[in-house]
Amino acid sequence: MGLMLRQHKYILDILTRASMLSCKPVDTPMSTSKATILPDPLFSDATRFRQIVGALQCLTFTRPDICFAVNRVCQFMHAPTDSHWATVKRILRYLRGTASYGLHITRNSSFALHGFTDADWAGSVEDRKSTGGYLVFFGQTPISWKSGKQRTVARSSTEAEYKALADGAAEVIWLQYLLTDLQIPSTSAPIIWCDNLGATYLSANPIFHARTKHVEVNYHFVRDKVVKKEIQIRFISSQDQLADVFTKPLPTSSFTAFHFKLRVDPPPSA
Repeated sequence: MGLMLRQHKYILDILTRASMLSCKPVDTPMSTSKATILPDPLFSDATRFRQIVGALQCLTFTRPDICFAVNRVCQFMHAPTDSHWATVKRILRYLRGTASYGLHITRNSSFALHGFTDADWAGSVEDRKSTGGYLVFFGQTPISWKSGKQRTVARSSTEAEYKALADGAAEVIWLQYLLTDLQIPSTSAPIIWCDNLGATYLSANPIFHARTKHVEVNYHFVRDKVVKKEIQIRFISSQDQLADVFTKPLPTSSFTAFHFKLRVDPPPSA
């Protein structure tokens, strides 16, 4: 029961444009192999690369499962290499096997907002910047998600996680205002789940401030929102952290489990 948001024909069009309609499917959109910085020739058709990646960006509106992989290849639009094109082809092979999948929206009596935030500290081998991500649910349905490289290098995992927490908190607060304008008031303060104890304590304990002066001041607005009881920050184990899929490539077993929890499902008849 419910609604299924799909872009099935759009996926087939992308595969056709990339001449990969008959490619062999894979189980995940990105390999878990560690990237290395090696001499890599530039891809011969940069325009084609940009066209396909641009089309994939529009697909992330209904496919949060490819959000991290697409964000990754978007970082090399200016000078794509052969290995970057290989990553794009991996995404397309994954989509070939899941072309009929869509975002499953179900009716629910709960109007509560809750979110998940995570960061992969210094995960980029090119510049050692961290990748942060968040996922926000309205009831049981995911309505907002993001994966992106952080603008500055984090000097600790707590700093990277706190930056991701701040981005997620800002999104939740904006959605709260939007729902209020739509006359859907919140019955309780939204909960944001974070798997880093340091970031969780930092959001509520001002004593930590003296030891975290390197954390940018603008991210401390999270603590103000906690004090005002506009949001709640809770700890969650890494195994249950749904935003993990937005910060790093996952092995097949983990990705499949998160895939189900993201409510990206095949059509009922499949």
